[in-house]
Amino acid sequence: MESFEKLLEESVKIHGHLCAGQVIGVRMSMVGLEMIGISDPKGADRKKLYVLVEIDRCATDAIQSVTGCSLGKRSMRWLDLGIMAATFVNLETGKAVRITALEEAREGAKNYFPALAGKYERQLEAYRVMPVHELFRIQHVQVDLPPENMPGRPLRRVQCQGCGDWVQDCREIQTDGRLLCRGCMHGKYYTTIEKN
Repeated sequence: MESFEKLLEESVKIHGHLCAGQVIGVRMSMVGLEMIGISDPKGADRKKLYVLVEIDRCATDAIQSVTGCSLGKRSMRWLDLGIMAATFVNLETGKAVRITALEEAREGAKNYFPALAGKYERQLEAYRVMPVHELFRIQHVQVDLPPENMPGRPLRRVQCQGCGDWVQDCREIQTDGRLLCRGCMHGKYYTTIEKN
């Protein structure tokens, strides 16, 4: 695997700026990949890796950059939990670790760079050098991934009997003998505006 500095540099290019979340995401990825036995995530090991992220913040861009996993490739899944955590899964061995950024690390950062005036600057620098055990909680976990969440071609496509949209990968809901998309079943996130 490439060095931390090189991975951080690549991540910043994708994300658009350097921030503490980028440092957290790069370090989290490096630890996770090592612990599940993935050394070439964008090359020889790319089909063995699956990542679940629990937050839609800066660290997720870093995780995508380091691992090569993405929503579009279906090798990354976003779970809207609002937790600065990610789970790294080796699909070949089943080995998985969930890594959570410790809230205490924010306050602990001042012990590493007390001369820096701003807390964000202290965090940015401290997160680069803090020991892993001060930065993260690591849990060995088992993740059951259903076939419809795996990378590859869609398992099936069905047409929603409400709006007519096509639904892939078993995301439809059957109710009262009808197949509906989740939007028709639970309400859409948008309102259609009729143009005259």
